[in-house]
Amino acid sequence: MQPQRSYLLGLVGSGVAPSLTPKLHMAEGRAQGLDYVYRPIDLDARGLDAERLPEILDWAERLGFDALNITHPCKRSVIGLLDEIDPVAAALGSVNTVRFTDAGRIGSNTDTTGFEHAFQEGLAGAPAGDVVLLGAGGAGSAVADALMRLGVERLVVVDQEERRARELAAELSSRHARVVGTGSADDLPGLLAGSDGIVQCTPIGMHHHPGAPFDVAHLHDGLWVADIVYRPLETELLRAARSIGCRTMHGGLMAVGQAADTFRLVTGLEPDTIRMHEHFQRLVDEEEALTTRRDEPCPMPSPAARRR
Repeated sequence: MQPQRSYLLGLVGSGVAPSLTPKLHMAEGRAQGLDYVYRPIDLDARGLDAERLPEILDWAERLGFDALNITHPCKRSVIGLLDEIDPVAAALGSVNTVRFTDAGRIGSNTDTTGFEHAFQEGLAGAPAGDVVLLGAGGAGSAVADALMRLGVERLVVVDQEERRARELAAELSSRHARVVGTGSADDLPGLLAGSDGIVQCTPIGMHHHPGAPFDVAHLHDGLWVADIVYRPLETELLRAARSIGCRTMHGGLMAVGQAADTFRLVTGLEPDTIRMHEHFQRLVDEEEALTTRRDEPCPMPSPAARRR
């Protein structure tokens, strides 16, 4: 019996060292009997800037990497370094996966397909007439494209930078032949009142950006609420939404969906998404426990111990 092929992947971006993606990939690789190695290439930690991306791709290719996941701030700048881009990534103008193949460097976007699969799993059958997208950055753009493919009839993009919301809305309208609206934070109460769902694509809710991105009093039980934050999985927004009976979807589903799509592209094998979800939950639980221990105050030594 011939040994399984080995795989070498990397994650290129700023501040990626703590990412759970490498561990998630390697766990699925081990479960499938593969020699599967995935390493973060943190630009900040290595003193590199995004302008060095051409060199990074050259070295990865020469060193035998099968693929790289690409994240902030390189998802757009990598496009000019590729030989081929799949149609979804080309339409989006953003690449997060580069495969090194005999045919050259091939770019894909598994952020957008990852959210699409997550929605189909976590919010199957949810109404998609009117939807609000909160956040028009890179993640928001990928999610917005997925929402249009999922059949959302009327999408409204809200961002603190109204110019960015207008630009994303114009791009989506031109690509999907549907009118996409924009709104400001002040418009959210009225928008939510008449919407089927909202997708939260800002950093608000993460451990280092705690809180909710808007007043949760504006939620109503007719909304579904999706949050792409997964550190923690239970954000303040999702907790509030669930408490009043909203259907919810946490960011772990998109994270696993993205990883599963990349695994499938690179290996040609079908990932076990149920197993990946279980492993992802364990990784998050371990991280939460470690964070809790770090935050606990150190007990003061007793007078007797101090004397010793």
